[in-house]
Amino acid sequence: MTTDTTTTDTFPGTPTPGRTVLDARGVTMRFGGLTAVSGVDLTVRSGEIVGLIGPNGAGKTTFFNCLTGLYTPTEGEVRYKDKLLPPQSFKVTAAGVARTFQNIRLFANMTVLENVLVGRHTRTKEGFWSAVLRGPGFHRAEATSRARATELLQFVGLSEKADHLARNLPYGEQRKLEIARALASEPGLLLLDEPTAGMNPQETRATEELVFAIRDQGIAVLVIEHDMRFIFNLCDRVAVLVQGKKLIEGDSATVQGDERVIAAYLGEPLENDPGAAEAAEVEAAQAQAAGHPKDTAAGKETDR
Repeated sequence: MTTDTTTTDTFPGTPTPGRTVLDARGVTMRFGGLTAVSGVDLTVRSGEIVGLIGPNGAGKTTFFNCLTGLYTPTEGEVRYKDKLLPPQSFKVTAAGVARTFQNIRLFANMTVLENVLVGRHTRTKEGFWSAVLRGPGFHRAEATSRARATELLQFVGLSEKADHLARNLPYGEQRKLEIARALASEPGLLLLDEPTAGMNPQETRATEELVFAIRDQGIAVLVIEHDMRFIFNLCDRVAVLVQGKKLIEGDSATVQGDERVIAAYLGEPLENDPGAAEAAEVEAAQAQAAGHPKDTAAGKETDR
């Protein structure tokens, strides 16, 4: 396995605290006639945790895919530390953006340590011939990389299971391993796609503490999550996507108190919503066709 030659006590390449590391502007993603993401702007600074929430189908994962090079946005641009990110995932990772996935994507038949070592490939300094000839430089680099991977396993609490196969880990620990592998690429920005999905309350709390520890290293974190308690406890700012558009962005209190957010999650129209009158007319027509006319002004059924 090829490795790099740098190890530090903190995550290398961490940006200066407060610096904008992610600047997404006007990101739009269309699939034929379907617009999954429409004109979304979002910034994330180093040492900051930002949440991205919204109902199912709101475009959250599609937006993540646009940020990480899995999709090329139809319109808009994504910059990392003022540099335009290329539309190729391996180049995005090399630039300093790492991610986890909603569905865990580990190498099941590799050990826990080997999975983390795979995450080091973007920081490899040894070339092909060095790996083939396996000279002294290669062995030094290999040892350095293993030491760094071991540090990361200790950081996420998996050091005692370094030699276990990834497939044999409990679900919550597989999530931790995926985060460790992402951190192995030495990112300045970490994207987490539903990191607590399927977890019990104890595992969720442990994940929250881990994300705070990552933030304390100066790494920016952008997280998608459906657990609202987790998101609002964790994040400095929260952005809400609804039908591919950013509805609101602000602190937890602002977002929780916004009637549009409540309506989006409950699936109920707001009072004075422009579409409410049309919906009432349709409902009245359906009731009349069924032989149960309604008084649309009062919004209540009337006896005939």
